Formats: sequence, structure tokens, C-alpha cells
Amino acid sequence: MRIGVVDDDEATIAFISQVLTNSGHSCVTFRRSSDVIPALRDDTFDLLIFDWNMPELTGLDLVTWAHSNIVPCPPIIILTNRSDKEDIAMALNAGADDFIIKPESAIVIAARVDAVLRRSHTTPSTARLDRFGPYSFDRQAEHVTLHDQEIVLTSKEFALAHLFFGNLHKPLSRRYIMEKVWKSIADISTRTLDVHVSRIRSKLQLCADNGYRLETVFGFGYRLETC
Repeated sequence: MRIGVVDDDEATIAFISQVLTNSGHSCVTFRRSSDVIPALRDDTFDLLIFDWNMPELTGLDLVTWAHSNIVPCPPIIILTNRSDKEDIAMALNAGADDFIIKPESAIVIAARVDAVLRRSHTTPSTARLDRFGPYSFDRQAEHVTLHDQEIVLTSKEFALAHLFFGNLHKPLSRRYIMEKVWKSIADISTRTLDVHVSRIRSKLQLCADNGYRLETVFGFGYRLETC
């Protein structure tokens, strides 16, 4: 998963990043709370971790902003050295999904992150086939059918299409898509992404007749919606 971490302490940032990376997550860090808001406007995250006590905007300020400006808002964990029950209640009532009191061990942080992600995201299917209306995705063979007719996709086209269907109604940033499908943002151009999107839109006939529409989110990325 792609996780954004905001903390003004360099040692904490390094520690949390290492914990998340070791757990198989991609970590994007911010040292200033004011820097994360432009990033949230332009990018997609599966989870956010905000330190409570920061200059400029506090962690709770960021929680309030995120719930007011990001639809849907990703789950949020507050990281702080506060331990009073009133503080915990304040953070949760503000919209945080969990609360980690510093200092905490790597194993507990990793477990709490995974627990929040499990609660907030659909558990990946263990079945070979994923069905979405008239579409069927065979994840093992990387085949797609529409009304039981097979559609030939390349491996990257399949991964891209499956990512959109697995995040229905969720705006996905270009950076997020490239990292998920190509595992990198440095080796490909946004033109490559646009071409792949155009191809799957055409090949999968994503239109009202089939119940799905792939929209361009101007200045951000793409979103698959039901019609």
C-alpha cells in the first residue's frame, strides 16, 4: 500500500519509513505539515499517518482538512506522545482511525497499520475470478471477458484495468497508478499511461451500455465509475 507520513522529527520519519518499507509498503514522507496538503490534492494514498504536535498545522488540523477535501478520505493514524484518554477520544472524534502513542515498537506499528488497512479496504479475493457486472477478470491467466467474450489485453493493460475496477469511484492520481502498475514513476512517461488508459477504455468498451465509465480527473488522474 502507498502510505503518506507527516512528522517534523527526522528520526521518527526514518524509523516509521523503515517499518513500513519492511512491511512491504511504499512510503512518502513529509517534514512539514503545510507540504502535505498540496500533495494530497495531487496524489492518492491508501493510508495517512499524521504526527499530532507539529508547527503550522497540527495532526488534527490535517485530519479535519483531509475529511473536508478528499473524497473518499483515506484512513488516518495519529502518531503522538499524548496518552490521556481525552486526547485519544479527541483524535478519534476528529476523524482519525487509530492512535499510536510514541515511542512504540516496530512490530506494533506494523500491526496497527495493517489492521487499519484491513478495516478500510476490501480484503483481496482469494478466488481466481473477479466479476464486475458483465466483466470477468481471471487474475491467474490475466484474461478479461466481457459478456463471456474474451478481450485480449497485454499484462500492463490487464493490471491497469484491474486496478481501476478494484478502486471503483475512487480518483487515482497518475503517480499512484504508475507506481502500482509499473512499480516506478521514474522509468515511464505520463504519455505511456495515457496511451494505456485509452487502449483499455476502447478494448473494454467502457461506456454506459456496459455499465462503467472511465473518466479523466483533470490535473489529477483517472476514476472508474458505474453509469
